[in-house]
Amino acid sequence: MSTKGVVSYSAAPNPAALLQKERENPSVDPVKMNYFLEGSKERSELIRSIVQQMERDPVLATNASYYHMTKDQERELTALKIGRLASYVETDNLDDFQRRLSIIGLFDPQVGTRLGINLGLFLSCIRGNGTAEQLQYWAFHKETVYIKGIYGCFGMTEMAHGSNVMGLETTATFDKENDEFIINTPHIGATKWWIGGAAHSSTHCTVYARLIVDGEDYGVKTFVVPLRDADHNLMPGVTVGDIGPKMGRDGIDNGWIQFSDVRIPRFFMLQKFCKVSRDGDVTLPPLEQLAYSALLGGRVMMVLDSYRMSARFVTVALRYAVGRRQFKPSDGSEESLETQLIDYPLHQRRLLPYLAQSYVISAAALKLETTIENTLNDLDAAVETDDLDGIMKSIDDMKSLFIDSSSLKATCTWLTAELIDQCRQTCGGHGYSSYSGFGKAYNDWVVQCTWEGDNTVLCISIGKPLVKHVMAVINDGKVVKGSSSFLTDVKDYLNDKPVITSVSDLSDLRKVLRAIEVLLMRLCYQASTVVKVNKGNFDYVGGEMLVIGKLKAHHYMLKEFIERVESIEDKSLVPHLLNLGRLYGASHVLDKFSGDFLAYSVLTTNVVSEMSGYFIPDMCKAIRPHCIMLSDSFQQSDMLINSSIGNYDGNIYENYFNTVKTNNPPSNMKAPYSAKFEALLNRASKEIRDRGEKSEEAAEILSK
Repeated sequence: MSTKGVVSYSAAPNPAALLQKERENPSVDPVKMNYFLEGSKERSELIRSIVQQMERDPVLATNASYYHMTKDQERELTALKIGRLASYVETDNLDDFQRRLSIIGLFDPQVGTRLGINLGLFLSCIRGNGTAEQLQYWAFHKETVYIKGIYGCFGMTEMAHGSNVMGLETTATFDKENDEFIINTPHIGATKWWIGGAAHSSTHCTVYARLIVDGEDYGVKTFVVPLRDADHNLMPGVTVGDIGPKMGRDGIDNGWIQFSDVRIPRFFMLQKFCKVSRDGDVTLPPLEQLAYSALLGGRVMMVLDSYRMSARFVTVALRYAVGRRQFKPSDGSEESLETQLIDYPLHQRRLLPYLAQSYVISAAALKLETTIENTLNDLDAAVETDDLDGIMKSIDDMKSLFIDSSSLKATCTWLTAELIDQCRQTCGGHGYSSYSGFGKAYNDWVVQCTWEGDNTVLCISIGKPLVKHVMAVINDGKVVKGSSSFLTDVKDYLNDKPVITSVSDLSDLRKVLRAIEVLLMRLCYQASTVVKVNKGNFDYVGGEMLVIGKLKAHHYMLKEFIERVESIEDKSLVPHLLNLGRLYGASHVLDKFSGDFLAYSVLTTNVVSEMSGYFIPDMCKAIRPHCIMLSDSFQQSDMLINSSIGNYDGNIYENYFNTVKTNNPPSNMKAPYSAKFEALLNRASKEIRDRGEKSEEAAEILSK
């Protein structure tokens, strides 16, 4: 009897051995590479220590049971974990605790967000808009920073207004006689909505409301409004509710708030820049957008989150791709083994650009984090000393920071959402299991694409100032500063001369960077001509501004990555990093935006063709032997990854099967609804259920 084509059961698959083989004779030191990814040896070691603490903490650590929880269970556990984190905040310094929040946001984002709303958005709003004394009072005197005393939420978004903050309709009317503000929700559209912490947790809210003094509307300003008293009962005039189940992050008690003539003292208004005196005199801020500085910290954190989440799931997908065999090679013998997924060129092209993405985002996240800290510190110092020149310089820096943080927040969160879903698909059917981690992570993640600024609106909003920069350079000879300074050269590139003419140019990351700059210059110039024709109406170039916003983010990321690689001390890492940068530049930028690069003559058609046919596959081939060591360099433990198919040991099938049996014991042989199913299957025959009314006997009787 022939056995051709019959599967042999002589040996079980051994994915663990395949993964271990990848780690033999490594050319990449994952520990030293992690120093690059985290910014320094000291920070890398700090994060490793924090991860170890949380892995061993019986409250904070997580496992596959996380994927079985109901909304109520998630919220109860989230509250318990916040209570546990409160003990750490009393011993950590603030920077270390920020690192801790970043890590917990990776494996339990609802905990990180629910606490981050209080320590991040609520306190950041007070820091950005309040005086030094107000910050001292609300953050330290009231012990908010120690998760004690009061718990804050952030009341910006309304039911009828999200991205258009200037259009918010909650009012804060000054009552001069009583030296109070009256906070009011005039109609249902002004109901504060999506307010994390409002439903159950928060005692206070930083409320964005329209300042009304003597009948005049001075625009949206910020106020601290108590929601609950010391017994956690609602204050008079305050109504809150739960907005219900969401796509993800159900551990966060998002709520709605309505204010019915709620009175607060005048000094509850945050008055760093905008002030209202006892007599009702109003001092307006030098830049209205300063009121939105609280969002910057959140956007910076989302770029860092994008790095960590991208690293988490490309690690899972790569380990699975190495350990999983599928189909024998067409030119193989009957005895040959099935091919590892990672050895298919198409699979490499699907996954390895996402590995490169994770590395490049890390560099941008580190730079952005440093920039916002320095910018806000400089602004605080200038305000404290009443240094007008310093304030104006800080305002210019803030404008640049708004552009950079907005474009990066939008692009990085989009890229990460795409990565999670595409990596899931590369894991086939097993990726669809909750135990792979992809499903919950995707549902939890994609809110990042809409909160704290809808991504499309953010990209358009930063495209507009870039187009205006180009207009000013051409018309007035303006010199652009900050990360967009390259726009100053726009007059030199208003031609059809390509920047990249040979596929060999793609290996020069500086030349790729210049190609992005030239495309941005030409796009901005073209958009400016359309705006001019349409009498200054930017609505006609929405599509162009969206592309400009995305390209600006890619420019920032690639520039910071190049500069970090050029300054790295351990030169043994450089060849690997350069290949990752080249793959990122080619696949994520030049290939994805090839239509724009061709339309504006930045690339030649032969470069686009050879890039897709040869350069990108060659880069994937060069990275392939090192992909596991490069993903190991993220130094993410099994607890952080929490994927049964993505453990470090590579024992995919045993780990997955054990997780299934542990969380769904096969000894439970009957379902809770088994009786209903049994009744269905064991129902009487149709004749009996018809009571014999259609039988021959009945017909004989009824026919007479």
